[in-house]
Amino acid sequence: MDPESKPAVEQAPSAAPAFGGLRSVSGYVEPKQVRDFDWIFIGPHGVRAGWSVLLFAALYYLTRLIVGTLFYEVGLVHDTPADTAASVFLGESVTFLALIGATSVMALIENRSILSYNLTGPRRALHFLFGLAAGFAVLSLLVSALASFGLLRMTASTLSASRGLEIGLLWAAAFFVVGSVEEGLFRCYALATLERGIDFWWALAAQAGICLYLAVRGGHGAWGVYASAGLGLLPCFILHQRAVASNAFWQAAWVTSTIFGLYHTSNGGENWVGVFAAACIGFVFCVGVRLTGSIWWAIGCHAAWDWAETFFYGAADSGIQARGHFLAAAPSGNPFWSGGADGPEGSPLVFAAILLLLLALLASSPISNWRNRSIS
Repeated sequence: MDPESKPAVEQAPSAAPAFGGLRSVSGYVEPKQVRDFDWIFIGPHGVRAGWSVLLFAALYYLTRLIVGTLFYEVGLVHDTPADTAASVFLGESVTFLALIGATSVMALIENRSILSYNLTGPRRALHFLFGLAAGFAVLSLLVSALASFGLLRMTASTLSASRGLEIGLLWAAAFFVVGSVEEGLFRCYALATLERGIDFWWALAAQAGICLYLAVRGGHGAWGVYASAGLGLLPCFILHQRAVASNAFWQAAWVTSTIFGLYHTSNGGENWVGVFAAACIGFVFCVGVRLTGSIWWAIGCHAAWDWAETFFYGAADSGIQARGHFLAAAPSGNPFWSGGADGPEGSPLVFAAILLLLLALLASSPISNWRNRSIS
């Protein structure tokens, strides 16, 4: 993948080649040299980005299988869907350990620190806290808007204060792990690695592969993935044509955001709006990495959004209705506008919420920071 360019090919001797691939120099005939194909796998930065991401994915799924089997054998996870705070925490712990394991192996192979994959940066704690506040506030505005339009019915809590605090803390721990896993998969190793070795044409090939895979395999809300692939086409081509310095980052953001949408097509209650919204918010999280220098704003925002949606308001989250929540929210009216079984994320109003998140992120970063880093 460019910009990891191919090595220069050695210049052939000036003598004309003889018939059959033999070369004659001063009467001596030598076999034609076989070209070295190492450049296919190795670039100036080591293993090429595409192979690195594929190896990372293979290690992640293998480790998840091993850890998941161990957790299952000792009774920590079960075949039933994870719909309580404890079951989500334990189930996501499997993927979290697999993520840490795969990233650690790749860090050893690439001779890097695990923190180099978008985990360092200035004011990480402050960015995380701001992400928490932004995620809760914007999701609350979305729920309030749906309720004011009669698209969401709210029911008061039946939990005692002590029980509500206990379950709320359990959900907070569970969604911190969820946010860490999903941001770790899509905005840490994958984003950082693709950034060093992708251009528009490789990104376009990846989008075509994603769409073809989904068309063959099928999934809930597939048109949301197709919309994400199509939406990024023109902007990424323009960046490629202008050859801006950050071109590779935005191509990588386009690919990882579309894959993030694909990731949500396995949820039973998803619709195309919810899947497209997942891809869009994934792109906003990429912008967060670009502007803050790390993934911590995105982790905080992701965790708080899910916590507010699932526990505090008790709505369906990406088509999944969990047990144990403070309030209870049920869709009402036209399912297209309410989000139906998908929950608030499946309503078209979610795009206004995502835009608010983006504006809040831009407003929180110094003007000089986002002018210098966002496009240049």
